[in-house]
Amino acid sequence: MTFTHLPDLASRALAGSVVYANDELFAERENLIKPGPSVFSTEDFGHKGKVYDGWETRRRREPGNDHAIIRLGVPGVVRGVVIDTAWFRGNYPPYASVEATSVEGAPSPAELEQATWETIVGRSAIEGDAENAFEVTDPRRWTHVRLSIYPDGGVARFRVYGEPVPDPRLLDGTIDLAALENGGSVIDCSNTFYSSPVQLLLPGRAATMGDGWENARRRDGGNDHVSIRLAARGRVRRVEIDTSYFVGNAAGWATLRGTDADRPGEDTEWFDLIPRTRLQPDTRHFFRPVSAAPVTHVRLDVFPDGGLARLRVHGELTADAHRAAVLDWLALLPEEHAVQVLGEAGVPRQPGELPPAVLAALMGESR
Repeated sequence: MTFTHLPDLASRALAGSVVYANDELFAERENLIKPGPSVFSTEDFGHKGKVYDGWETRRRREPGNDHAIIRLGVPGVVRGVVIDTAWFRGNYPPYASVEATSVEGAPSPAELEQATWETIVGRSAIEGDAENAFEVTDPRRWTHVRLSIYPDGGVARFRVYGEPVPDPRLLDGTIDLAALENGGSVIDCSNTFYSSPVQLLLPGRAATMGDGWENARRRDGGNDHVSIRLAARGRVRRVEIDTSYFVGNAAGWATLRGTDADRPGEDTEWFDLIPRTRLQPDTRHFFRPVSAAPVTHVRLDVFPDGGLARLRVHGELTADAHRAAVLDWLALLPEEHAVQVLGEAGVPRQPGELPPAVLAALMGESR
């Protein structure tokens, strides 16, 4: 599964939601997108039967199939899905497919049923009590996915791995340039022994120590670090380094450096945004950067090791970067969605550059 290093766009941790399921008699649909693995107890029975930590429909006695619709926490390009049937052995669906759609706003379940759905994983055989992985090659951006099972049964977790592509119309002004929901992503990390550095970029405050990034204890005299590609090229105005819930294992010191490069490599020049500074355990630290030069990536070094809950890099996109993000987003939209967006702006979808006034409106410059 080469795609599982990417964020799970459907995860509840990213504010994903299972907005509809045609049946959930045995086990509720919301379990599909829980961040952690499914758990099981042989003694746990309820009024309707065995209690499962997943989504389970009743046995079908008529033609058809069951399905659940998931709103992605962050829209994006899907690179692969995992249909996890953990603990479902005699009651898993023998086949499944995945469809996707791209729509404006926050439609209701009834409106989503009327949307145009495209198949991104064709009907395929799946196994019980297994992580059934499928690569997705469709290059378009989606806002919702639909898990269809044939004819019925139980699925423990549904993971939708991909590259976040947020709506760039909402990226004007000061934003968290590193946030996953704004398009930030981890590109390199020295150590992921206890937990993933992707959690540094999740929305909201960490709930526990396990909700952040924690590396192993270093014994070699070096230090740990994580590099992040920002949502787009921008100028940093404020930084937050949060060690909440890390008490005896917080990072002792940290630096934050930036670079303006397409793809940082070994010869990349980095400059200080936050010089080496002492950190306190279980504390939110706020800093003004020492440089306002535009950056595309930041590198956080912790000394010598230790955990962090969140990293926030607040700033503004440069005008050129924002303009490029709008054009890239339009190119990734399915045809129907792109026609709707441009139709509301008063122009047809066609090759070539957008009229300057339309592009300015999409960037929020006309308000």
